[in-house]
Amino acid sequence: MAATQPLLNRRLITDWLGIAPFAIFAVMFLIAPTVYLVSGAFVDPNGNLTLQNLIDLFQPNILAAYVISIKISAASAIGGAIIGFALAAAISLGGLPSWVRSAVLTFCGVASNFAGVPLAFAFLATLGRLGLLTIVLRDVFGFNLYGAGFNLLSFLGLTLTYMYFQIPLMVLIITPALDGLKREWSEAASVLGATSWQYWRMVVIPILWPSVFGTLLLLFANAFGAVATAVALTGSSLNIVPIVLFAQIRGDVLHNPNLGYAVAFGMVVITGISNFIYIWLRMRAERWQK
Repeated sequence: MAATQPLLNRRLITDWLGIAPFAIFAVMFLIAPTVYLVSGAFVDPNGNLTLQNLIDLFQPNILAAYVISIKISAASAIGGAIIGFALAAAISLGGLPSWVRSAVLTFCGVASNFAGVPLAFAFLATLGRLGLLTIVLRDVFGFNLYGAGFNLLSFLGLTLTYMYFQIPLMVLIITPALDGLKREWSEAASVLGATSWQYWRMVVIPILWPSVFGTLLLLFANAFGAVATAVALTGSSLNIVPIVLFAQIRGDVLHNPNLGYAVAFGMVVITGISNFIYIWLRMRAERWQK
């Protein structure tokens, strides 16, 4: 017994050493910056405690930026959720070959993390004024995309750009939930005389709604917190929160970086609430997958 105790202690130390790199990384690049950001939102440039930075969030330009960002995030989340759910249902519940499922999930794993400057450049090269698709539509089909009112550097353009990583993320998250639907449930519903629509309405939807709604909130938070893509694509042409935050921290507008911290704090609060509800709904949905 005495010989076993040192062995257990050594294993415990080894286990803690195993997670030490992650813990250090989390503290340096997540916890510490968040604490610094939150503390900076409640002080003025002289270091005095104040609530003025939070009050200034209700300035018309900042409030409008939040409204536009919420609309873009909601639109891209809803669009990504609808298309992603249909795609996930096709590869999970449909009769497609197994290699299609593997190919789609592999692509989604890559595309869900493709953002920032590379994604902005890809959309500019495809849907920009001199983008490949824009030129093909104009020269081959005689359709002037920008003449019809489309603009990549707009609400619609940024929403479409966000949907590039929103759809794959929806597929990756909702596919396990669809896989958790037991075949016995469908067979039992069929034996009892239920139609396919009744099975989905009375069985599938009540089971999947926590996963679907929770993922929708996660997509919203994912789009709302996307900074690099918005800055690289739109620059200062669209008044959204990441652009306002970027300008405030650089001191281009009011030379008040603390107001920038308050803007970032507001983003953290909104995304934090969305993620909290997502985690709660996820835990609720896991009851049916056990």
